[in-house]
Amino acid sequence: MIVLYTTERDYPWGTLRSTHGAKTKVVLEEKGVAYRIENLPPGHLMKKPPEMVAKHPLGKVPYLEDGELVIFDSTVIDEYLEERYPQQRLMPSEPIARMRVRELENFADEAMLIGSVPPIWMPYWSEPGKRDLERMEKGRALLRSRDLPYLEKVLGNVSDGSYACGEFSLADVPLMALAMVLEVDAPNLDAFPKVDAYLQRLRQRSSYRAISPKTKVADASGRG
Repeated sequence: MIVLYTTERDYPWGTLRSTHGAKTKVVLEEKGVAYRIENLPPGHLMKKPPEMVAKHPLGKVPYLEDGELVIFDSTVIDEYLEERYPQQRLMPSEPIARMRVRELENFADEAMLIGSVPPIWMPYWSEPGKRDLERMEKGRALLRSRDLPYLEKVLGNVSDGSYACGEFSLADVPLMALAMVLEVDAPNLDAFPKVDAYLQRLRQRSSYRAISPKTKVADASGRG
């Protein structure tokens, strides 16, 4: 069985999960692949113990074990899963369409999950009184000024408007993690109606339950 190493923790204000670990959980759920979670303490992300660095040289999550194979980096893991477990395809067959999926996946990953989202998301892993509110607002401002306008434009160019590149694909996977974060942070998205409707559609997918802030860690520890 596949083992996904990530970080998840229950708090009174919701169950918080690694955004990049959430990406891989969604792919495993969408493909119906059996897996279990190995839940690492949040402190490991700062301390980077040797056993963690041995699996991921940067001391990050997620990393994944498929038998004797160890893979790190969520994008690399997800593309491996797409090729290794071809049921329920998450990549189109046409080259230009595949390029667009990769392009948007990269934007969502670098602009949001690495850029604007951590200043918003990481403070939620602390008690409310210890949060850096100024840092959180800077992340929100970047999300509003750069990332959400671009996503609104992308969704406006999709003929049926359902998902980022038409049918649900790897382009939508990091945006599932964004849907998770914004369910907790709950910003007003009136200025981005297409994004708002899109995030609601993502939350309605059965795979979202595995990363939902409403789902306890013990209830999303894998699938048989």
